[in-house]
Amino acid sequence: MDFTGKTVLITGGTKGIGKATAIAFAKRGARVALNFSRDNKAATATYEELEGEGHILLKANIIHPHAVKQMVSTVVNEMGQLDIVINNAGIYNPHPIDDSTFEDWQDSWQKTLDVNLIGPANLCYCAAQAMIKQKSGRIVNVSSRGAFRGEPNHPAYGASKAGLNSMSQSLAKALAPYNVFVGVVAPGFVQTDMAADILAGPDGESIRNQSPLNRVATPEEVAYAILFLASEGAEFTTGTIIDVNGASYLRS
Repeated sequence: MDFTGKTVLITGGTKGIGKATAIAFAKRGARVALNFSRDNKAATATYEELEGEGHILLKANIIHPHAVKQMVSTVVNEMGQLDIVINNAGIYNPHPIDDSTFEDWQDSWQKTLDVNLIGPANLCYCAAQAMIKQKSGRIVNVSSRGAFRGEPNHPAYGASKAGLNSMSQSLAKALAPYNVFVGVVAPGFVQTDMAADILAGPDGESIRNQSPLNRVATPEEVAYAILFLASEGAEFTTGTIIDVNGASYLRS
């Protein structure tokens, strides 16, 4: 998987899956545009780990449509093109229906959908306009096992990821005539900051035991699947959802 000469925009690109993906793309020759929303220190640290030259940092909150539009415009103007987009940014806020106020319930749904679905939808739109003009492009959206198995304590998360899956498959059909291909990676639990507290808590062992490998995924394993979908030669996988959950949840 050689990405020499390619420009990649990764949201939530400075920690966990996003960081591993950025490092992997840069190692294989890509120029990386790293998006982050808050943590300047983590962003700088990841940026400094990237091999090669021509990478940029982009601070923007994807819940704001104008920020998304400006971010894509900056990539195209400063880097000359936009070949690959990885929608990785996401949140995972608990809001069990039997232990949440109505106000908390509404707040969790709004915030989760804004970050996990509406933001990626807006980025797909803005990126697609550039990709349609250049008649090539790849979009890979990071979903979740939770879209299929249910998230009883995080229902907005499961719904947002199910929506992301459906949107991705719709866009795969809509954009294929323009030589733009769309895929999805759906991890289970991954060793990231977002899952750290859960994995370190009383449920950690049972979560690891959900997989016959008796562990959760590493960010690098998820990144590998992302790179595959973004690679030359993977065009006919457009619309595909790749599970990266260690056989912890099987579907057919």
